Amino acid sequence: MKPGLKICGMRDAQNINDVAALSPDFMGFIFYEKSKRYVGKDFVIPTNFPSQIKRVGVFVNEATEVVLKKVEQHRLDFVQLHGGESVKECEQLNRSGVRIIKVFSVDRDFDFSTVDKFESCSDCFLFDTKSEGYGGSGKTFDWSILANYSNHVPFFLSGGLSPENVLAALQVKTAGLFALDVNSGVEISPGLKDIDKIRSIKTILDTTI
Repeated sequence: MKPGLKICGMRDAQNINDVAALSPDFMGFIFYEKSKRYVGKDFVIPTNFPSQIKRVGVFVNEATEVVLKKVEQHRLDFVQLHGGESVKECEQLNRSGVRIIKVFSVDRDFDFSTVDKFESCSDCFLFDTKSEGYGGSGKTFDWSILANYSNHVPFFLSGGLSPENVLAALQVKTAGLFALDVNSGVEISPGLKDIDKIRSIKTILDTTI
């Protein structure tokens, strides 16, 4: 099955509409104030945003009540937890009907058994390159270690994906690959996406699977 495509770090209304016209499966909006791609306090998703594109809110160690407020305010389909959130916090959101994407920072020494405790409260995992910050590093990790993944929860692959390497990412030999998460690799500047680069990735996805 062809992996889905998520474009993350969106905030400019016109850019959101331009990217939406390419019909990615997911679009991510970052509500973490320290991020270079933070949406801002007055952010609104355009009223004509296509219903078939899933809305993903990205949070880092945020209070559960704040996350739930943003879910309601922006009609988010998924919440992406990018910090050190506990299983208990994930379960609290789960009980409120929120769909969870739990993020894990990966390097060559990553122990995939650490994801197991989040299995029951996560709809998907997301594997990103371990860095000093919370995503958006523009760096890849050694994708071959994903062969060690045996959990049944599907995952997003993130970290430095671009038109130049997405074909290699599609060669990852694991049944768990659910979608590609693209951010800095298709940017003109933080939060502003290059439409031609996204179109290139869509073409690769459509013609190689």
